[in-house]
Amino acid sequence: MWRSEPIALLGRAAAATALLLCAHAAQAASAFAYITNQGSHDVSVVDIAQRRVVATVPVGRSPAGVAVAGDRVFITNPDSRELAVIELGSTRMLGTRAAGEQPLGIAAAPDGRQVWVADWQGQRLIGFDTRSLERVGEIALGRTPSGVAVSADGATAYVAERDDDVVAVVDLPARRVKARVVVGKHPFALLLDEPRGRLLALNVQGDDMSVVDLAALRETKRVPLGRAPYGAALSADGARLFVTNQHEDTVSVLDAQSYELQLRLEGFGHPEGVAVQGEELLVVNWMDDELSILDVASGKERARIRTGSNPRGFGAFVATGP
Repeated sequence: MWRSEPIALLGRAAAATALLLCAHAAQAASAFAYITNQGSHDVSVVDIAQRRVVATVPVGRSPAGVAVAGDRVFITNPDSRELAVIELGSTRMLGTRAAGEQPLGIAAAPDGRQVWVADWQGQRLIGFDTRSLERVGEIALGRTPSGVAVSADGATAYVAERDDDVVAVVDLPARRVKARVVVGKHPFALLLDEPRGRLLALNVQGDDMSVVDLAALRETKRVPLGRAPYGAALSADGARLFVTNQHEDTVSVLDAQSYELQLRLEGFGHPEGVAVQGEELLVVNWMDDELSILDVASGKERARIRTGSNPRGFGAFVATGP
């Protein structure tokens, strides 16, 4: 408790402390998780700092993929064949666009000008301008394209062609596939680790992860994981890698350089999407209809937040903004 002296100094100190606390609170409160709920056909907007759902936004049918570009959040709706756009901050629906036969994976270009959508049934990659929402290109792909990642310079997209057991390397300016890399059985999610010159492909039926050398465009290592690895995220310092194992209800924690297993976290319900926000790990539990928030360093659970039905969070679902 504050003591009664000296009053003037304490008043100034209290004001300064209050301002600092408000600044920290505002900074923390600006991080939101946009969780796609496949079963309830909506998106739960979670204020990470406040540990609560602050809005529920109806979108199309069976939303799955999510990407953030500038002040907009893009959602793929596989069963209604469309791309939905939510305004960051207001959570207002800005509109929808037809997006092939079954849009699933999605990634935003780092400059925020385009998003690229994997059309699972249409076997193509479709690009959209993030402001006009007009299509900017289409590239034919192999079977069941799913996870998408875009390079830092925006020139290359990597797409998991699940049923072909390869990753397509797409030259975006030329609108063509320039290479394919053979990986494990049924790659689904992809994660770029460009500082190390690597692409990570999670092989959902191989129970492992392929490490692809970006310069050589070949698999250099196969890393055992848990059953049905689904999503991956790096810690803020890039030192640790977190992978959700759907059919094992666990999260594997690995050294991001050597890929040695450091820890296996338990107690999840069919975990799918995963993200890191500062010092916290966010795990989406499809079976439990919850978002778990854990301490990155220890793996200790800090909170569980109810979401909509069958949440997925496939992609980069954390946004910072107003």
